[in-house]
Amino acid sequence: MNYIDDLFNLNGKVVLVTGACGQLGSAICKSLEQTGAKVVGTDIKLNGKSGDTDLRELDITSRADVENTFEGIHEQYGSIDVLINNAGVSTFEKFEERPEKSFDWVMDVNLKGTFFCIQSYVNLLDQHKQESGAIVNIGSIFGVVSPDFRNYTDLNRKNSEVYGATKAGVIQMTKYFAVHLADRNIRVNAVSPGGIFNPENPQGDDFIKNYSSRTPMNRMANDEDMLGAILYLSGDAAKYTTGQNIVIDGGMSSW
Repeated sequence: MNYIDDLFNLNGKVVLVTGACGQLGSAICKSLEQTGAKVVGTDIKLNGKSGDTDLRELDITSRADVENTFEGIHEQYGSIDVLINNAGVSTFEKFEERPEKSFDWVMDVNLKGTFFCIQSYVNLLDQHKQESGAIVNIGSIFGVVSPDFRNYTDLNRKNSEVYGATKAGVIQMTKYFAVHLADRNIRVNAVSPGGIFNPENPQGDDFIKNYSSRTPMNRMANDEDMLGAILYLSGDAAKYTTGQNIVIDGGMSSW
């Protein structure tokens, strides 16, 4: 294996992906499988589409559930080399009508759940004296900029303030833990996708047209557009990269 191949080699690494049964999570798992990594995916509800991924049920809002699941994975495979915090939710009521339970649900999954996963992962690495680790958090362009509501002419799933606030929090936690964990040789980075087209539940035709016209690259993202950055941050090619948030939005946030 030459130097370049070695930089991007994840063969034999154990990678844990949360939210593994969702649109992006499934794509992440499949791409990691192709690198030769041993992929363990978790989700609150499994859909059975696992490929070679070892799927396990996990409610990341439960600290006990996270601890037990992570410990079981570590016991079975001997390590968890990379943690990809992909699990996330949103809510779509008008903010004037948003019930407290919806607000709390998004906060619990996106912020508290991400924290529990980082906490359990780091504690395991400390306990087993693992020499290094990597964490990749999935943020969002809407943790960086506000949605342009002129896009939503035929789409009721308007992005919520609590979703953006929690994704901004994930990006800030990325920076915090990158600093806090550097002396333990644990890198922490984030990938923030722009709007991703959903082929199984497409956004409205007008939304797609509007969103694309406001993006320099004149289209919405696909799952595949996110994978290069995630694979890069997971491997040794990024061994001196930490605390970064890579925004993959077709240039939208550059206007």
